[in-house]
Amino acid sequence: MKLEHKPVNFEDARGTIRDIFPREPKDTCTIITSKKGAVRGNHYHKESTQYTYIVSGQLSMYHKDLNDPNAKVEKVIMREGDLMTHGHNEAHALVADEDTVFLAFADGLRGGEDYEKDTYRLEVPLQDEFAKQEAK
Repeated sequence: MKLEHKPVNFEDARGTIRDIFPREPKDTCTIITSKKGAVRGNHYHKESTQYTYIVSGQLSMYHKDLNDPNAKVEKVIMREGDLMTHGHNEAHALVADEDTVFLAFADGLRGGEDYEKDTYRLEVPLQDEFAKQEAK
């Protein structure tokens, strides 16, 4: 998992321009809207890398590295301009803290007819696992 905040590249009276992936094409780009309280994800990908970019709003991003048997669930707050990268076998779940618009990009299978071909659902939601960790 990698979190970075993408800076504004240009700003004037008309608004701003912000590059997300300069000179790095992606296989898929999807725009997703989520109402406050909506949960997305709770899955991982074995072959695809997924990127989540916040256009507006705020998400609580839960993630866990399934490559590490001792890994714990981590929680990160994502806001406008933030980009999260999830590599292979990195489980992720997103909870909208407010109405949110975000982009999901992918390298590998993740778009159109192939959307579910590299998606593996979790039995226990990451936000529930995180809550149990925090209660200890």
